[in-house]
Amino acid sequence: MSIQTELQSTITDLVVKGKGILAADESHPTMTKRFKAINVESTEESRRAYRSLLLTTPGLGEFISGVILFEETLEQKTDDGKLLPQVAAEQGIVPGIKVDKGTLPLANAAGDLITQGLDGLAERLTGYKEHGARFAKWREIYSISALNPTPLGITANAEVLARYAAICQSLGIVPIVEPEVLLDGDHTIERCLEVTEAVQHAVFHALHRHRVELEYIVLKPSMVVPGKNAQNKASPEEIAEKTLAQLRRSVPAAMPGINFLSGGQTPEEATVNLNAMNAMAGNAPWQLSFSYGRALQQPVLQAWQGKPENIKAAQNALYKRAKLNGAARYGSYTAEMEKE
Repeated sequence: MSIQTELQSTITDLVVKGKGILAADESHPTMTKRFKAINVESTEESRRAYRSLLLTTPGLGEFISGVILFEETLEQKTDDGKLLPQVAAEQGIVPGIKVDKGTLPLANAAGDLITQGLDGLAERLTGYKEHGARFAKWREIYSISALNPTPLGITANAEVLARYAAICQSLGIVPIVEPEVLLDGDHTIERCLEVTEAVQHAVFHALHRHRVELEYIVLKPSMVVPGKNAQNKASPEEIAEKTLAQLRRSVPAAMPGINFLSGGQTPEEATVNLNAMNAMAGNAPWQLSFSYGRALQQPVLQAWQGKPENIKAAQNALYKRAKLNGAARYGSYTAEMEKE
């Protein structure tokens, strides 16, 4: 299979109407924090049991087209000895992998961060591909303040995302490009719009410079929302309107899919906002979907509590949230569905 055929095949399987992506790529520190909230110790075994629970959820493939995994999950198995990426694939869910190595402060750009992990990336991706990964994910983060992100921060982060994407495509792996504008702060929705637009313009200019083929990438952006400590909250309709305006200004029509991150929104908020966007999108050139972590998993963790007898209830919670977000893909979600 040629690299182009491989990339097209993955995009076809990943960008599917009514489906989205489950982000289950939490690092060890993040998993420790999530598990601590339900009084479960984060060990390799508890993480394996939990991620096995996620991927063996009956019917999950009806609403989930891809799953982003953490490195250790690629080699973990279910209780009956089946590799977890294989379990996902058997549900029609494309296995993917988080490949960045976290952030460090960016020199000469106070308050901005830059993501590490380009060194040795091609070799790592080759190994991940052998373990079944067909797409990858890399996240750059941008905090909003009076001075941030700086022009240097915006340019440097865009360059790293483009280099990562080019390396992925050269190996037949679809890159998910994630420029996350953080929810932290008291900034207005207008300020978030301004920053998000600048960030995405820079990202697409860099992708163009690095000759990344837009037909074979997925964008994972944040929604345009006010800071979580902002005085004025925004309605789902305002969030949808401003996010769509920004996307139309920044994202070329060649992009097949845009899968939003939830970025600290509650499960319900993330679904309502995605629904409002799809209800308003009209003839948008790209599919608007989700790539949620906490907004899909929070109810699962609460139902599970680390107890084997709660697995069915936890899987039901995941199936329900996936189904609700599947409805939001069509703009047909209603609050009444939460009670079903």
